Amino acid sequence: MSFRELASFISASRRSIALVVMLIVTASAQAQYIPDARKRKLPNLPGYDYKRIHFGFLVGLNVLDFHIYHTGARTAENGYTARYGEILDLNPGINLGIITDLRLCNNLNLRCLPGISFGERDITFIDEYGNLLDDNPLLIKSTFIDIPILLKYSAKRINNWRPYIVGGNSLRYDLAKEKQNHLKLRSLDAYCDLGAGLDFYLPYFRLSVELRAAFGLTNVFNTTKSEELEDLVYQQAVDKLKSRWYGLTFYFE
Repeated sequence: MSFRELASFISASRRSIALVVMLIVTASAQAQYIPDARKRKLPNLPGYDYKRIHFGFLVGLNVLDFHIYHTGARTAENGYTARYGEILDLNPGINLGIITDLRLCNNLNLRCLPGISFGERDITFIDEYGNLLDDNPLLIKSTFIDIPILLKYSAKRINNWRPYIVGGNSLRYDLAKEKQNHLKLRSLDAYCDLGAGLDFYLPYFRLSVELRAAFGLTNVFNTTKSEELEDLVYQQAVDKLKSRWYGLTFYFE
């Protein structure tokens, strides 16, 4: 092969290589900008959020707490020692309910979540020096009828999930006995609720996971004094009791 023929072969090879490279680049570009319907991931439940009204059910875990206001009283019944109540351990409970959701606009929904919840609060009493005054805490078990009414504000949907925040008020009525282990409690309380969560759009339903806190607005401690000496020891130590509720809830809609 002469030098001229070799130069011609190299030039032709370069043009062929350049043409192949251009074809590969063009094919890649087409594959990138013209998605294959078989490979494209379609969103689940694309029209779900446009329903005017929908229903579902919820299950969750909760813990109950008290914000305890103390009198600091020193009386003959308690040996002239000030008693202070604290909830040292939070006990898990469960809550069940149904969902009624009304769409108000694109990002705002009104939700009513009536249900029932079970929980327990254990109050341990100590003196001003931190010494335990009783071997066993006071066990306050509650069974609540819950009626939360909440506004849910959702952010823009991203593929198959959507973050949101909730806020509103709820009523809780305690079906347990008014008098529980030396303390009298009022049965009805109103709460202010705040929370946040994530909606996950699955093929057949929407699953939501939510963290929410509820803060009691009224004093549930019944100040009517008991005539029993063992009750007076505790009742004279407490000024107010305000309930707190913390929950991790799963919604199936």
